[in-house]
Amino acid sequence: MNYFSSDFKLGILGGGQLGKMLLAETRKFDIQTYILDPSKEAPSQFGAKQFFMGNLMDFDTVYEFGKRVQLLTIEIENVNLDALDTLEAEGLPVYPSPKTLRLIQNKGKQKDFYEDNSIPTAPHQRFVDLNNLKKSLENETLEFPFVWKCAQFGYDGNGVKIVRSAVDLVALPDVECIAEEMVPFKNELAVIIARSVSGEVKTYPVVEMEFHPEANQVEYVICPARIDEKVAQKATEIALNVSKAFNHIGLLAVEMFQTKDDDILVNEVAPRPHNSGHYSIEASYTSQFENHIRAILNLPLGNTDSKVAGIMVNLVGEEGYAGQVVYENIEKIMAIDGVTPHIYGKRETRPFRKMGHVTIVNENMTEARKIAEEVKNTIRVISI
Repeated sequence: MNYFSSDFKLGILGGGQLGKMLLAETRKFDIQTYILDPSKEAPSQFGAKQFFMGNLMDFDTVYEFGKRVQLLTIEIENVNLDALDTLEAEGLPVYPSPKTLRLIQNKGKQKDFYEDNSIPTAPHQRFVDLNNLKKSLENETLEFPFVWKCAQFGYDGNGVKIVRSAVDLVALPDVECIAEEMVPFKNELAVIIARSVSGEVKTYPVVEMEFHPEANQVEYVICPARIDEKVAQKATEIALNVSKAFNHIGLLAVEMFQTKDDDILVNEVAPRPHNSGHYSIEASYTSQFENHIRAILNLPLGNTDSKVAGIMVNLVGEEGYAGQVVYENIEKIMAIDGVTPHIYGKRETRPFRKMGHVTIVNENMTEARKIAEEVKNTIRVISI
């Protein structure tokens, strides 16, 4: 099929920042791209061939959108899977498949999947609701402390809480959830894997993630991870096993813990471009976004090696500010060599909302990390 400068139409469910960065690649290749998103302020609204506003969880909306395109992908997992099932049954290629998404949408099912496929992960228990969890505490089949996670619709640290006592249970929502054993870890790592329709597979280098202690959001992504080569090999091998088990098409970001004993435990996955791969736009020979497009169109995958050390700094709304966004001191960081800001196009900021990111590239990792700290301490995402 001819995708380039043709009548072929690629559909993307979701028009957030990931969709916006995917559009940079489809525009580069002159591929017609349609976007569906519920917000009229979606960052992807201006870069698509056509933008449609609609509910991603509504069957008819997703189905009718799918009938307009020749291939469908996602930039967010929370979409109507019954509509995708119907479209796939009618012959529309959907990547990743709704079968894969069903396993990933629910964190409880995802954790069970790892255990069923002998993939190392932290021990967990599943609960239909908060009351069910409390009964397990009363019966002493569950003990403090543990990590509470809502089974569905959590993102960017939302829906995750460390529960150390009964006091921490008060603010938890009454939803399906899991309780995960707390893992003594020294690093949070991630590996992104690209898998094409024909089965070609390539892996990006292992990255290291540093998190904000309160928001549970990634503050820095460091590539390559500052870990022993044997640990990096182990993490890559486990990520490849996860990819093989899901048999996904497109990108799969595998988030992992490196324990105190250098064991690797899988935390969770995302079947799409991921925050841990944003550094690749400037630092890699082929960005994660380009390789996602290559994979779902069954084109040869690009080189996933890094050209230089890369560090990503997330730009999130500062506490105490809400309203029309202002990127204070952005000119100062743009004056630093190797620094590239990405602004997502969200006009309104609020505390901890992801508003953009900054990539720092440098041949020297120590220098790159030093500059990343300077960037983090200089730019402020505030409001008028």
